[in-house]
Amino acid sequence: MPRHTEDAYYPSPLDTKARRKRLDERRMHFRRAIERYDEQRQLQHELDDYPELLAVSRLPVAPAVSRRNARPAR
Repeated sequence: MPRHTEDAYYPSPLDTKARRKRLDERRMHFRRAIERYDEQRQLQHELDDYPELLAVSRLPVAPAVSRRNARPAR
């Protein structure tokens, strides 16, 4: 019959450190996502104050691919 030791019930310090590190990385990932979202909202709010910039930025842009390299339409 296998015998259970106390080590089986308590994680080793390395496991605890690895788990804490994974949790910290996950928290930082979410924090960065929240910060990016907040920055985008703030930028959009600032751009909304200047509607003439939005009109200029929506001008049609010429395609970067030359017509010789483009695939023919079928």
